[in-house]
Formats: sequence, structure tokens, C-alpha cells
Amino acid sequence: MTTAAKEQTRSFADRGPVARAYRRYLGRASLFMFAMIIISAFLLPLLYMVTTAFQQPGQASTPGAPVYPASPQTGTYQGEEYPIYEVPIDGTTEKLMLVDKGREESTFVDPTDPSATPILWQGHWRTLTQAWTFAPEFANFTTAWSQLNFPRLLFNTAAIAVLSTIGAVTSGVVVAYGFARFRFPFKNTLFIIMIATIILPLQVTLLPLYVIFTNIGWNGTWLPLIVPAFFANAYNVFLLRQYFMSLPRDLDEAAMIDGAGPFRILRSVIVPQSYPAIIAVCLFHFFFAWNDFFVPLLFLNGKPELQPLSVGIQQYNALYFTQPTLIQATSLMTMVVPIAVFFLAQRAFMRGVVVTGVDK
Repeated sequence: MTTAAKEQTRSFADRGPVARAYRRYLGRASLFMFAMIIISAFLLPLLYMVTTAFQQPGQASTPGAPVYPASPQTGTYQGEEYPIYEVPIDGTTEKLMLVDKGREESTFVDPTDPSATPILWQGHWRTLTQAWTFAPEFANFTTAWSQLNFPRLLFNTAAIAVLSTIGAVTSGVVVAYGFARFRFPFKNTLFIIMIATIILPLQVTLLPLYVIFTNIGWNGTWLPLIVPAFFANAYNVFLLRQYFMSLPRDLDEAAMIDGAGPFRILRSVIVPQSYPAIIAVCLFHFFFAWNDFFVPLLFLNGKPELQPLSVGIQQYNALYFTQPTLIQATSLMTMVVPIAVFFLAQRAFMRGVVVTGVDK
């Protein structure tokens, strides 16, 4: 082999690890960019909500207004307030007060030194860009808080969500414990029938439930929103059963030797080891009850003192649809409690979601 051929072979050999490292880096960079695009698509509506909630009234409809919360810059000259524009002068852009508007020539004054000689600028002032300053409007939240009677709606929502969550988790734990630990006739058949109820849409059972609750006098109260939660939801039962089945039966047998009954085993053995799954079910139902709109609207129609935030905000949006700043402020305030609850329990929640999805 000639010397040139040996050098070329050595060059390809040296280039191999570098090329592989480059391909790995390119693959990771592509994956990162794809993930950022997906995340941005989900976060853009939230970013719009936050920026709009802090904007000045009418800012979104003002030509040339920035996306972030801002107010037009103004200055005082001879006891009067004038707008400030970005004026190009001698190749630079300066922020000046427009004190005298003209067709071909306008008069500007330096806002930092109003006593200086006015500046005559040749051109059409309407082509200039208004100067803006960052100014979040916190009054949107106080206005929406008082107009919407937010404390009352927040109390109603929290009460409905907490009480129905207690019922859903308590009944779900008991039913899941029965399917996971006891043997009884037609156990698998009953479990399949229960799981099949997940397929049924709400609209199928809504009319019979409405007729029943109206006949027993529950319409117009919180009872239709809370009492059904005490009759185990199939989805919650399935998640809890999966977790209970992953717990070793040796612990149950040890508790039986010590004289513990079924409910004592549930309370002292099963529940303490199932906190991740129970917390996951709590959060699932809590978020569902917090955001539920159709059922409270149906049973609490005409009862504004009992309605939750989801119904109250919808009615508020219909009244103030021309003021998006107030609408987004109410939506942002409604999100505070669920976000805080999720962040406080996210570790147990994620662990419960992962474990309940694995059948050991």
C-alpha cells in the first residue's frame, strides 16, 4: 500500500468517532428542538392569558401596541400632558413629546429637558411609532374580583370539589379493596361490567339522573354534584385496584394472625402503603370537579349563590366579552388553586400514575 493510501485510510479511521459524535449531537439537538416546538404550542395560550390579564384596557385593539402589558409614554410640557413618539433625527431615534401636530412639520420637545428649545421635525407625525413603557395593570384582578363576587364562587367551587373528592376516594378505596383482595361469585364479570361503564358518555345517563334528582327535590342544590361521587367511579376503582394488587398478601396474612379484620387491614395495612395511588386519584377527581361546567350549569341554573367558578366565569364572560383583560384575569385567578395543589403533590401524583399503570 502506498504512503498516500495509508494516510487516507488513517484519515477515515480518525474521522469515524468524530462523525459518530457529531451525528449523536445532531440527533439530540433535533429532538430538543422538536420538544421545544411541542411545548411552545401548549404554552402559547397560557402566555396569551397571562399577558392579556395584565394589559391596559383597550391595549389589544390599539394599533402598534406591544404584546406585553404596556401603557403609552407621556410627558408634561407647560402644565399639559403630551404623547411621546420615537422620532428619527440625523440617523438616530429619539423619544420626543409631540406638542404641536402639523401636516408637513411638527414640533417636538425633549421630555427629559422640557425647557430646551423645541425641535421642528419635517414629516408626517402619523407615521411615527408611539413609545410604550412596561406597565402591568393589577387593577384588572381587583375589578374582576369585586364584579364577579369571586370569594363566594371560590368557596362554592372548593366545597363541591373537596366534598365530592372525599366521597370518590372513600368509595373507590373500599370497592377497589374488595376487587383486589376478596373472592366472591362473578367477581371478574362484575369488574368487567363496572369497567364498561367508562365507555358510557355523560349524555346517556344525564337525563335519567336529572329526572330522578328533580323528583326527589335535589335540583337546585349541591347534592347532585356531591352524592353520586360516593358511589365509586370505575376509573378510580381500576387505578386503585391495580395498586392494591401490587402489594404483597403476606402483609394481610400477618395482620390476620394478629387478629385484624378486613377493615382493620384496609385501614392499617393497605391505605398507608397506597398513598401515591390515593393522592393521584384525589387529584384526578379534584381537578375534574373543579373544572366541571355542564353538570353544575344543569342542576344549579337560577341559583347564582350556589354556582361554582366555571359557571360564574362563563356568565361573566358573556357580560364583559368586550373586555378581554377582565376575562383573562378571572381565568388566571381560577387557575391558581389547582396549580398550587398540583405542585404541592406532584411527586406523589407522578409516582401514583406510574405505579397504578403497571400490573405486577
